[in-house]
Amino acid sequence: MAREKITVVGAGHVGGSVAQRLAEKNCYDIVLVDIVEGLPQGKALDLVQAGAVCGYDTEVIGTNTYKETADSAVVIITSGVARKPGMSRSELLETNSHIVRTVVQHVVRYSPDCILLVVSNPLDAMTHVAYRVSGFPKQRVVGMAGVLDSARFSAFIAQELHVSVQNVQAMVLGGHGDAMVPLVHHTTVAGRPIREWLPPARIEALIKRTREGGAEIVNLLKSGSAYYAPAASVVEMVEAILKDQKKVLPCAALCQGEYGIHDLFMGVPVRLGKQGVEEILEYALTAEEQAALSVSASGVRELCEEVDRLLQPG
Repeated sequence: MAREKITVVGAGHVGGSVAQRLAEKNCYDIVLVDIVEGLPQGKALDLVQAGAVCGYDTEVIGTNTYKETADSAVVIITSGVARKPGMSRSELLETNSHIVRTVVQHVVRYSPDCILLVVSNPLDAMTHVAYRVSGFPKQRVVGMAGVLDSARFSAFIAQELHVSVQNVQAMVLGGHGDAMVPLVHHTTVAGRPIREWLPPARIEALIKRTREGGAEIVNLLKSGSAYYAPAASVVEMVEAILKDQKKVLPCAALCQGEYGIHDLFMGVPVRLGKQGVEEILEYALTAEEQAALSVSASGVRELCEEVDRLLQPG
């Protein structure tokens, strides 16, 4: 039986780490694409050779073109540039919007039935670009952010309480960034609400650290940004889709009335399965959480409207 093909566009730290984690699953074939000549080919060769040690037989192909990506089941888009000193938000938006648009145009040509999983930043706006350019149904375009944000929140809680992170259940919604919305009253540790473990001030401190989690890593690395946890988050989503796990995960999905949000990609709880986003689940929110989610949605909408202007011809 032929293995399902997964394409990873962008062979940088995130894309390379995604390819490694997927290769080690030993149940998919991987195509790694990048515009830099030699980069995807070198990483692919390295991963194939690692299989002799790690015990996997995954086929990993590195390429600078899209022909090899044909008939992919899932295409993961990590392409884009990081914001550089002196670069305005609009310049970053314009650059990454054009990159994602070009990638999607190529991908759709060779894999018209794939599911698009967007990782490029700014995440919610780039998922909007992928949806608009691809013409795919909303179920087949999804963005990775909430899984990562929830993982960070869970890890900080586990460190604070000196418990296994596997005992922590957390859900972070909203746009990826400062306006993310952790659902505190849905957060539990070994089945007990987080408020029974920690005072409000400590919970707020952990929320603040979660919102600044990406920046904290950037500041420590000095050059570059997080990639191990983002890659792990991507792979959890891919497995939920291709193994039809029906797993409930927070993802950037197109809301059409859910949570009072209309025609906007936002981080919400979704059931992921073979069809992609099979359902958006509506949690009961407090008035404060609903207000915070609305503020987050307003920020995302501004970005998407700016992207739409940037991508208009002429």
